[in-house]
Amino acid sequence: MITYLRRSLKYFIQITFIFAVAIGILMLTGLASKDIDTAFRHGWQSVEYILIAFAVMSLFYPLFGYSQRQIHAQGDPADHWKAIDQTMDLRGYEPAGETPEGARKYHLRSFGNRMARLWEDTITINPVLGGFQAEGLTRDLVRVVMALDRKLNNYDN
Repeated sequence: MITYLRRSLKYFIQITFIFAVAIGILMLTGLASKDIDTAFRHGWQSVEYILIAFAVMSLFYPLFGYSQRQIHAQGDPADHWKAIDQTMDLRGYEPAGETPEGARKYHLRSFGNRMARLWEDTITINPVLGGFQAEGLTRDLVRVVMALDRKLNNYDN
């Protein structure tokens, strides 16, 4: 629950910052009035409504923005870790640690990419019956899981 709220707060801050920068640019270039009461139809009340809408969006974002995916693999999970490490390296990830349960965590190598994702870029790969379970940011997870599935199931041959 704490992780969920932290992600929501980070997303709220990020989207509010982007909005403020966009409005600031419009005001500085003269495309919008520098007076908030003139720039928005209902003045500061409009800004409050926009922030409330951002807050509601931010509360729901972690439900859709983070997910879990299955990676099917036969055999002992220990036999696959080398291939997983290589694939994650090719995708721009580096090891970020292991959990006591045997799961491995990876995060992006690039500081810029990590910052753009507000340091919520970790992908956790956990051995489960029938393969692995990957968890992380959905937009990154889909590409990583496809690459891992291809590597572990020898579709390249």
